[in-house]
Amino acid sequence: MASAETAAEHERILREIESTDTNCIGPTLRSVYDGQEHGLFMDKLEGRIRNHDREIEKMCNHHFQGFVDSITELLKVRGEAQKLKCQVTETNQKLQTDGKELLTSMDELRQCRLQQRNIATTIDKLTHCLPVLEMYSKLQEQMRSKRYYPALRTLEQLEESCLPQAGSYRFCGIMSENIPRLRTHIRDVSMSDLKDFLESIRKHSDKIGETAMKQAQVQIACDNAVTSQQRSASGRRIRKEACSGTEVDRTGSNPFSEKNSGILDVEDAEEDEIPGAQDLVDFSPVYRCLHIYTVLGARDTFENYYRKQRRKQARLVLQPHSNMHETLEGYRRYFNQIVGFFVVEDHILHATQGLVNRAYVEELWELALSKTIAALRTHSVCLQILDQDNYSPIPVASREEYQRIAGQFPFQDPELDKMPFPKKLPFSEFVPKVYSQLKEFIYACLKYSEDLHLSSTEIDDMIRKSTNVLLTRTLSHCLQYAIKKKNVGLAELVQIIINTTHLEQSCHYLEEFISNITNVPPDTINATKLYGTSTFKDARHAAEEEIYTNLNQKIDQFLQLADYDWAAAQGGGQASDYLSDLIAFLCSTFAVFTHLPGKVAQTACMSACKHLSTSLLQLLLEADVRQVSMGALQQFNVDVKECEKFARAGPVPGFQGDTLLLAFIDLRQLLDLFTQWDWSTYLADYGRPTCKYLRVNPHTALALLEKMKDTSRKNNMFAPFRKNERDKQKLIDTVVKQLRSLIATNQA
Repeated sequence: MASAETAAEHERILREIESTDTNCIGPTLRSVYDGQEHGLFMDKLEGRIRNHDREIEKMCNHHFQGFVDSITELLKVRGEAQKLKCQVTETNQKLQTDGKELLTSMDELRQCRLQQRNIATTIDKLTHCLPVLEMYSKLQEQMRSKRYYPALRTLEQLEESCLPQAGSYRFCGIMSENIPRLRTHIRDVSMSDLKDFLESIRKHSDKIGETAMKQAQVQIACDNAVTSQQRSASGRRIRKEACSGTEVDRTGSNPFSEKNSGILDVEDAEEDEIPGAQDLVDFSPVYRCLHIYTVLGARDTFENYYRKQRRKQARLVLQPHSNMHETLEGYRRYFNQIVGFFVVEDHILHATQGLVNRAYVEELWELALSKTIAALRTHSVCLQILDQDNYSPIPVASREEYQRIAGQFPFQDPELDKMPFPKKLPFSEFVPKVYSQLKEFIYACLKYSEDLHLSSTEIDDMIRKSTNVLLTRTLSHCLQYAIKKKNVGLAELVQIIINTTHLEQSCHYLEEFISNITNVPPDTINATKLYGTSTFKDARHAAEEEIYTNLNQKIDQFLQLADYDWAAAQGGGQASDYLSDLIAFLCSTFAVFTHLPGKVAQTACMSACKHLSTSLLQLLLEADVRQVSMGALQQFNVDVKECEKFARAGPVPGFQGDTLLLAFIDLRQLLDLFTQWDWSTYLADYGRPTCKYLRVNPHTALALLEKMKDTSRKNNMFAPFRKNERDKQKLIDTVVKQLRSLIATNQA
């Protein structure tokens, strides 16, 4: 039973092997090997293989003849195929040979078509690029020829229309990058031209003003001529014009028939044509710069810059030169500059649209009026008189000459009247000259008021106020200038004080003079008082202060000649040469002060002595003097005694007792303390009101004592053997310690 089932199973497996795909045969074979009958299966498999071999052999035998026939036919076709191959090969060679020229032609045609397409594309692109290149070339030419305003217009067209149409080429990008730089360059160049223009009109303002003045003079002369002709023959001219027209109409021109747009347009009909501002100055930089900044959208910036610079130039023009008052030409040049400045501004006002406006010009005009009036008030009338004065008393040789001066200036001195001729008036020439100028000014004010239809009181008030302006501004400034100018000497300053004193005394005469010519009593209610008294007092005080300063400077100059031997073993018996010269100078100087008021001379003398005392003390204590010997102090003491002798002699009268000696009291007590070596008294009485050396400052004493130490003894091997020197130095060290202790105690 088992064998039958095994045989059936083997048969099934064989069928599966024959009919199943080889990929699935694995599980079938595994089932054979899993059983125990695989040997029997192998036998059966061998039998099945043999059966199939027999079937194959039968089939091959059955079809062998057809296979032989097919081989025979195939051998026959091989020859024909060989022939066909040769023909095909030959045909191919011919085709290749014949097609080679065609391929060459086709390649040439393709290349030609490509070139045609490229040319067409290039032509199309160049059509868009050529306007850009032409525009840029035009721009470069405009830049080279400095036509900057058209160049800006070209830049605008290039940026807004040409470049966007051209496309994104490299040269277009470069052009786009250059456009801002070109705009900046144009702006900078135009601004540079404007600065050159401003500098040019600054230099030529006086020439422009001079030209404008000549034109105005010509116009006035012509107007006067026309007016006189109209007055003499008006009827005849009217009839002539009614019949046949004026002579001007027949000649075709009339210099007076049209209104001039500006002062620069006036022409001389008889003389050569006078050039105007546009002929003297090239205004094109202003127009060009204005247009450029307008195109750039920065017109406000340009207007502000132009007005700011012109305001600065206006201040410079309105500032008078220091020597303007010396010559008439100086005044002429000053006025020409002012006129030239406003001629240019008037031209700019009418030739440009809004660069300057009427309010701006009027503002500058108001500034010019105030500055010019101030300059004239400051630099007119009297400064030339002061410069030409010799600052010496006026010599009078005869009574006629005396009366002539008395007629110019109200001067009364009974004592001087009693003196015989020749004699000298106390004041110099500028006193009567200044007084005469004041009277002439008052007359001029009266003359000016004649056509103003003012009452007597109003005229009197106007004259007094104008005279006060003359006194407080013009004359006061002139006096201050004369006092403060370089190289003014003490004699001149003394004379100025004397002169101002006499002018101050004459002020009430000016009050009476104004009242006489205006018929208004000086005691009228609300009448303006003259400020001459205060003016001359201020000038006199300034001269006094200048005397004090000048004296101190002279003293300093003498002190610079001091040459002390600070290490001298013993002092001399006579005063130093520099101090003797200084005392001689002071004596001669104070001798000149006899004409000064007593208080002024006394103040100057006391100030000089105090300055001399202070300077001598500073000379003794200065840092460069490192060591001072007792011999040097003795010589210094001799010089101070010479100064005290000068003070005791009374170089200026009016001092009571030894008042002038008080200027040297600090120096005297200090020198007595050292020369007498009275330290025990100083240290014991310090701080008491009755102290003998009350004016000696311990700091000053300590500083001088430190200078008396023998710093060389440390390096001198023989110094310890000199007992006197050793004891002296020990004493100095002891006093130094005591002074330091005293200073510390007082500070605490």
